[in-house]
Amino acid sequence: MSKRQVMLFGGCLLVLAALLLFMVFSERGLAELNTLKGDRDRIAAANRELIRENINLGIEIDRLKNDPHYIESVARREFGMVGQDEILVKPRRTPRP
Repeated sequence: MSKRQVMLFGGCLLVLAALLLFMVFSERGLAELNTLKGDRDRIAAANRELIRENINLGIEIDRLKNDPHYIESVARREFGMVGQDEILVKPRRTPRP
């Protein structure tokens, strides 16, 4: 190899090394790519959770519209309601000395 070819080869290697460093450490380099992939994965997981929540809410809405036994259980549990033929008995609290 002549001296000129060695200089040209060395210059090409230097340019390639500079490009590699630029790709890795630049603002839109590999570090940013890894950060964006992490963000994407986190957002995808949040979306999956929202989809599950929407499905569960849809099921509950359907039950509230169409299932009288479920409506009764919700009314008893959340609102403390009693049935029409039931008697509510509250125990007396004795004062503590």
